[in-house]
Amino acid sequence: MTDFGIVGLKMAGLGSSVRHVSRDVDRRPVVPANLSIYRVAKKGLRVHNIRKQTASSISDLSDADVVRLRADTPGVAHRIHFNNAGAALMPSPVVDGMVAYLRREATIGGYEASAESTARLEGVYDSIARLVGSKREEIALTENATLAWQRAFYSLRFGPGDRILTTSAEFAANYVAFLQVARRTGARVEVIPDDADQVMDPEALERMIDERVRLIAITWIPTNGGLVNPAETVGRIARTHSVPYLLDACQAVGQIPVDVRALGCDMLTATGRKFLRGPRGTGFLYMRDDFLKDIEPAMIDLFGAPWVGPERYELRSDARRFETWEANYAARVGLGVAVDYALSIGIDRIERRCRLLANELRAALGAIPGVSLHDLGDRPASIVSFTIRDVGAREVMRRLAAGKINVSVSPPTSTPLDSTRRDLPDIVRASPHYYNTFQEVETLVSAVHRICT
Repeated sequence: MTDFGIVGLKMAGLGSSVRHVSRDVDRRPVVPANLSIYRVAKKGLRVHNIRKQTASSISDLSDADVVRLRADTPGVAHRIHFNNAGAALMPSPVVDGMVAYLRREATIGGYEASAESTARLEGVYDSIARLVGSKREEIALTENATLAWQRAFYSLRFGPGDRILTTSAEFAANYVAFLQVARRTGARVEVIPDDADQVMDPEALERMIDERVRLIAITWIPTNGGLVNPAETVGRIARTHSVPYLLDACQAVGQIPVDVRALGCDMLTATGRKFLRGPRGTGFLYMRDDFLKDIEPAMIDLFGAPWVGPERYELRSDARRFETWEANYAARVGLGVAVDYALSIGIDRIERRCRLLANELRAALGAIPGVSLHDLGDRPASIVSFTIRDVGAREVMRRLAAGKINVSVSPPTSTPLDSTRRDLPDIVRASPHYYNTFQEVETLVSAVHRICT
């Protein structure tokens, strides 16, 4: 085993260096740089094609980069974390920033600490705007992605016969909100048909559009697998027909590049705890400024809508009309650091590393007798869903956890339309991130192989 030594990372504005020793190593065999594909075998298992970095992809994360990133992630010394689609391991600068802020609150007071850190807290909006390609005025911070989505959705108006178009893989929390509004208003919820590969069909969506369509709302990457819905194509259709478009990007932000202008969405929501590697209890809403000016939140308070006269209030001109006065400022600091951390790595590089690891894992699991893969689409994301014949998903998770490997279980209730259509049971969900290694992938594959036998 290689001793990687001490690695320090200085994050701007935190005032402290983070130092950790990494105890793990990515033991891929060394091959000539001109070989783009090679094969490895370990302990009798035939595994997977691994794509090697070449001169044409010099911007990819190198082994040395991964070493530094792992050194900044103390959790990797204790277990293998493949539950990044649930909540990723926070890097030390995120934790240190939050702890430093909380200590300052304890030292000088909560109001005083926020006043002292105004520039840093305001900078979070700038960081998120850079992340998604928006203006800072189009960003509202929230306590989670669900609340961000609800604040956007419940601000829209529907009437009898209005149509809400969504997908078969929509997250259950979103779908029940559709049903509630339909019950209250007489609107209808309709599912966009899938194509022959069971992926949302944009041509079918185009055919559904008429003057009664009031909203297109889809989840970019569903919770129960690697499917990547054609979000940008949907955006072009929505813009062509001037239909509001709400995009749930909870599993996408931090994993793949996001450009709200290219996506053509009016609203986008995301969390901090997943692939962004931020703290739990954080999220954000993007709302396009031209769309925002005509939207009033379903609920307001004096921060988003100041009381300016005995009978009058005025909504803020920016997306912060969706916020409330009180907030967890320490968590916001952590979210800002997490976003800056991801941007400093490069989202394109993160995406390539995630896909590399996920494709490696998917190919290896698919070669094990008794394992069934359940991901859809021709270019799946870094969520690998599978089941093992005659072993329930929660039992698989329990056995893997006993070996210090974190995965999660996605039940049919999380995506009921898709699960019913495909007759899915509880499925195991493994979600690699850029700080995971090929050795960890092999360890998970070996553990699954043992469970199968």
